[in-house]
Amino acid sequence: MYALALKCRNCGAEYELAPFYVCRKCLGPLEVKYSYEELKLDKKELTNRVKSIWRYRELLPINEPLKFLHMDAGFTPLRRAMRLAEILGLKKLYIKDDTVNPTGSFKDRPASIAVCKSIEFEFKAVGCASTGNLAAATASYAAKAGIPCYVFIPSDLEMGKILQIASYNPVVIAVKDTYDIVNRLATQISELHNIAVVNVNLRPYYVEGSKTPAFEVCEQLEWTTPDYFIIPMGSGALLCAINRGLKEMEVLDLMRNDVKLVGVQPEGCSPIVSAFKKGMDDIVPIEKPNTIVKSLAIGDPADGAYALKALRESGGFAEAVNDEETLDGMRLLAKTEGILTEPAGGVAIASLKKLVEDGSILPSETVVCYITGSGLKTLEVLERGIKPIIVEPDLNSILELLGGGKYGGG
Repeated sequence: MYALALKCRNCGAEYELAPFYVCRKCLGPLEVKYSYEELKLDKKELTNRVKSIWRYRELLPINEPLKFLHMDAGFTPLRRAMRLAEILGLKKLYIKDDTVNPTGSFKDRPASIAVCKSIEFEFKAVGCASTGNLAAATASYAAKAGIPCYVFIPSDLEMGKILQIASYNPVVIAVKDTYDIVNRLATQISELHNIAVVNVNLRPYYVEGSKTPAFEVCEQLEWTTPDYFIIPMGSGALLCAINRGLKEMEVLDLMRNDVKLVGVQPEGCSPIVSAFKKGMDDIVPIEKPNTIVKSLAIGDPADGAYALKALRESGGFAEAVNDEETLDGMRLLAKTEGILTEPAGGVAIASLKKLVEDGSILPSETVVCYITGSGLKTLEVLERGIKPIIVEPDLNSILELLGGGKYGGG
């Protein structure tokens, strides 16, 4: 393992690799420090490795990947979106499609790292605070490992997500409040009980899984980078992790990092976007998020300030869209590329559309749009306005319908 220590993002203080997440000197967040000088990755040798996040094992903080926990998270398709690109007026648009991960979202990446790490640290149970996707992923990997799991979620989550989570048989604790309150309670639980709360006391290790899309996109584009990488933001951790992954690829001389990051949020919960557009360095929390995009409804984003810094340093943008635009984005991706995304992906597509229309992104520029989760988890948001054509059980009725020309008959 090339992980050396935990290092404070703010003051630089270093600590042993242990299950804690806050600097004892300044209370800043901790991240994993690697020995990049000793670490070598060969492009040709990588092509022969397993097609999952473990392909890049040297850049992950695990002593030895637990084979019985392998569920092939990661190395998801980078799809050329020809029809969508034509509609938006782009020449090169790619969809990084994490809907195909084992539990249907990008959260399989960090959850697999965190559950492996919890076993290394000899925790007897795992848990998480979640807006849905992380709860499903953590519960799934805990079931595979045969260890107890406790998930804390807001009580107003989409029913599809709740049913998926419950299927893995964790203890599901639904709190009648926002995600920010849920996260605060989970943090207190991690301090009182010997539970590995993956996005709390294992957070420095957990977030390392979320940088792997950066590695994959670089390799899938034959060690080049796009002009823009569009990333949905809740806490801001995903954007920060992808930014870290891109920098690591450059440090290891695998490619040149010229990527401009684009962070996107729903208007009903867009504290990072708001701070970016106002030129502020501090995030003003949203007390009561109001959006259909539950997975991004994090009013007090823990990594918001770091996401702002990453956006500005990369020369990128931040954009927000309303719920109707989000639904339009979901439908547009589905009907052009056959990919059914959860609302977070709708935010990404709708934001891309706005940025192309206002000239921020040029037609000649290459764009990767990160679709982080499957729409099968959130079908109820699409119910409005969707109705099948109901006919009598009669062939002539159907032929008459098709023969009208509207549906391509003749």
